[in-house]
Amino acid sequence: MAALEGAGTGEGAGSAAQDRAAPPVLSISGLKTQFGTSVIHENLDFSVQPGEVMGVVGGSGTGKSVLIRTIIGLNKPTAGRISVFGRDLAGLNGAELMAMRSRWGVLFQDGALFSSLTVAQNIEVPMKEHSDLSPALRQELIDVKISMVGLPPDAAHKYPAELSGGMRKRAGLARALALDADILFLDEPTAGLDPIGAANFDILIGDLQRALGLTVVMVTHDLDSLYAICDRVSVLVDKRVKVGTIDALMREPDPWIQEYFGGPRGRAAAGSAEKAGTQPAGTA
Repeated sequence: MAALEGAGTGEGAGSAAQDRAAPPVLSISGLKTQFGTSVIHENLDFSVQPGEVMGVVGGSGTGKSVLIRTIIGLNKPTAGRISVFGRDLAGLNGAELMAMRSRWGVLFQDGALFSSLTVAQNIEVPMKEHSDLSPALRQELIDVKISMVGLPPDAAHKYPAELSGGMRKRAGLARALALDADILFLDEPTAGLDPIGAANFDILIGDLQRALGLTVVMVTHDLDSLYAICDRVSVLVDKRVKVGTIDALMREPDPWIQEYFGGPRGRAAAGSAEKAGTQPAGTA
């Protein structure tokens, strides 16, 4: 792994003043993931600090979503250590792991809502699984979460098929925040949204991160999102990871990183960020 230093990536990120000396919320050491003979990640090392928004990018087949799924326990790592809130996940028993999972929320691609449940029922699922809240209190919290993500009250009674793509993502985000998560994992949160919808979703994530003090790990291909809300970026390349601010990563000689941040799309995103006032210092 290469750990890079540089200027912050944008005023949209809520953790510019975060305490880098504080213990990391998420720490990954020597992580290897392998399926059969195919090695996806080899000896990954990186950490995420409290209140940080960490972007995760990489080319096709580099295992961005695999990394998230491995961190949250849906895939078993071949080797290495994953610690969340200072606890090695491999050393937790069933009850401890259940308690740990109640402290994080996950937004999968397209929201991954249960199609047979209404929005309210989807949001209620983690409440039923991880808490003993009364039905009345659950309903009150459901209303709060729906409002929090910018959905109209009547969305509560709709099924996923009745929602637009952007509304499904907001409903999925409300479910991810159902238990007041400390850390939020987002897998391609703006994929499939038009530019305005994607920008509005970035604003929502940034606002929630600042208001709730969330730590966010976000897989994305959207350069505009990286500039808008991410403090640092983890780039998966050649089975390894390079971590730094956009400013620092742009000084990396790796061809894929150079093309990603310095190519036409990267330059366009940088220009948009500069106009919006979120341009990273030192990248103009």
